[in-house]
Amino acid sequence: MADTAIGVDIGGTNIRAALVSDHGKILAKLSERTPSDPLQVLERVIAMARQLDAPQVRGIGVGIPGRVDVANREILSGGILNLADLDFVRRLEASLGKPVVIENDCSMALIAEMRIGGAKGYRNVAMLTIGTGIGGAVAHAGRIYHGHRAAGQLGHICVSQDGPPCPCGRRGCVETFSSGTALRRHITEAGLEVATIGEVFSKADEGDAAAARVLRQWAVPLRAALDNIAATMDPEVILLGGGLGCDAARALADLPAAAPWFCPVILPAKLADDAGVIGAGLSVFGDETPPQGKRVVLVNGVPASGKSRLSKALSQRTGWPILSLDGIKNPFLQHIGPVDREFNRTLGKASYQAIWSFVAEAPADSTFIIDAWFGFQPKAQLESYISAAKLAQVAELWCKIPGHVAGERYASRLKDRLPGHPGAEYVPELIALADRAEPMGCGAVMTVDQTREPDMDAIMAWLSQVFDQG
Repeated sequence: MADTAIGVDIGGTNIRAALVSDHGKILAKLSERTPSDPLQVLERVIAMARQLDAPQVRGIGVGIPGRVDVANREILSGGILNLADLDFVRRLEASLGKPVVIENDCSMALIAEMRIGGAKGYRNVAMLTIGTGIGGAVAHAGRIYHGHRAAGQLGHICVSQDGPPCPCGRRGCVETFSSGTALRRHITEAGLEVATIGEVFSKADEGDAAAARVLRQWAVPLRAALDNIAATMDPEVILLGGGLGCDAARALADLPAAAPWFCPVILPAKLADDAGVIGAGLSVFGDETPPQGKRVVLVNGVPASGKSRLSKALSQRTGWPILSLDGIKNPFLQHIGPVDREFNRTLGKASYQAIWSFVAEAPADSTFIIDAWFGFQPKAQLESYISAAKLAQVAELWCKIPGHVAGERYASRLKDRLPGHPGAEYVPELIALADRAEPMGCGAVMTVDQTREPDMDAIMAWLSQVFDQG
């Protein structure tokens, strides 16, 4: 089966095209200046796609700078470049003989960022691409949100009704204040003799009042738009992409939040100018993801080391289900009633076996979070379970905690534990255990200091690296 696609990103300045694998890897890439005439744009897209075409190419995905009806594969309108009246998809398919997928260009970039970039692991995301104009895209529950037809036109959030006219027909859209085009206007009006945004930052750092004013004129309206996005959508994260995304994030870092209610997490995108072509290529595969194999994240640590809290935080980020020893064992303890420690340990072994039975029987692309103190069983037992489950990848988050802290936490929770769990007499044993305990080491290991709040962004980045390399 074909495992490559052609991705095309039509920008206001450049048309980029790439041969993309189903894992999002760029295998070949082309770039040309964008003609001003829409018909010439179509002709250049056809020519570039032909250069990259091969028998194993499944289809062509194209990011369109404008409003797109994805379901009907129709371009509704454009701003800086209007391709709406060209019968774009039919002519492209007739010329290339392969299926064509179209989507708003920013939505294509967000597809890539969620699959392999800065939004990997997040399911509810808003993104703005800041370049010649400002594109926007929204993902809800892990999928691009289209609304009635063309939701996500975030560059057209109005931040000033008396602002400059916008190609959309209104005035004061954030695109008219905070795009690359608007930035050049701010620089010219300020009389600054600079060639790059980096020079503006340098002058502002040196105390140049005009440069500082340019950055505020550029960033303050964007800040207002982002706060509006946070108020209406409440995404987990807002990504800033495009050629000026990182610069915009830098300019925003110096602005205080306008209101404590709306403080969205704002991050620069990671894939830069490649996001559009990668996402366009991946769009050809639809919701398909390349086979990743079965994976588990072992959240390991002694009792009271913060495993459950970390597991829940990770599950909220990823949507991966949690399997825990206590989750299986406690319902039995509730029905059986008080038991001695030996029976509790036997029940723990049975629960451990049940967890790995679930994993072994799960579909091949499943990912699980397993919350347990794995050290209560020999490493050989864990290795046999991993082998039987036919796991492709194992990552271990080792919850590190000093013995005295583990003892204090365990003692403070005794009243909440079901009969059958060890009582206060276990605290000295736990203190000694925590000070000598070590990770299982059946896969890559990340140590998490559980005396402080876990850095979930760092954990997600590490997991992405481990699983991508696998």
